Amino acid sequence: MVDFDLYERELWAGRAPAYERGFARMTRYMVGPLLDAAGVAAGTRVLEVGTGPGFVAAEAVRRGAEVSALDAEPGMAETARRNVPGLDVQVAVLPEVPFPDGTFDAAVGNFVINHVGAPDAALAELRRVLRPEGRMALSCWVMPGVGALAVVREAMDAAGVPWPDDIPPSPFVEYGEAMAFQRLVTEAGFADVAVEEVTWEHVVDPEEWWETGALSRVGSNGVAISRQDAATVARIKAEYDRIVAGYALPDGADGGSVALPAHALLASARR
Repeated sequence: MVDFDLYERELWAGRAPAYERGFARMTRYMVGPLLDAAGVAAGTRVLEVGTGPGFVAAEAVRRGAEVSALDAEPGMAETARRNVPGLDVQVAVLPEVPFPDGTFDAAVGNFVINHVGAPDAALAELRRVLRPEGRMALSCWVMPGVGALAVVREAMDAAGVPWPDDIPPSPFVEYGEAMAFQRLVTEAGFADVAVEEVTWEHVVDPEEWWETGALSRVGSNGVAISRQDAATVARIKAEYDRIVAGYALPDGADGGSVALPAHALLASARR
């Protein structure tokens, strides 16, 4: 068995620039809803876990919040510091949250809970650092992934390329639907737990999505593609082109882009 947290550290090492160019543009859609769900406004003392490029932190700062941020990957933390000058950001791997009990009014994480080996322990730590009545909000992908998340994997399957046996599934897979996610958060001790499904279209050039989602070694799909020889990659790419053509915008709309559906869950709760 592969240690999932160790795999994640290896997976994301050095990937901050590629992530910022690609997937972070899609996840940015959830920044506003996430902060709204946590009640982040002027004067809120907020913790962001898994800050990545710092897009959530930047919006929280713009709202007048006092923000601290964590990320497990040093390159991501450095990117966040660049994008949000003066941001208090530390390198820490969930469930480690290096703050005292009751430090924050709100805690948020945008698509990070599905990247930790022990989601229940991570939730317990977030609850610990919230003040009484503090708010928590987390987004995650609907699992198994569909639409934008699935087109590369679908292309591999269509090309007859087997999925590597040594790439571990996320422990969060069993919680990637609304009722299971709500149960997980409730069992961590939170109150007033609500989970809603959020769907949007990620409009992107298909060649750009291939480059950032398949060739840049971002995420497990990128790892799997990186192990293939050139002829196999070409077969996968042909199937990818066929699949994404089904998401093409009308002729002349947005320069040949595709509209890939994205499906997420947004959980909110009170300590």
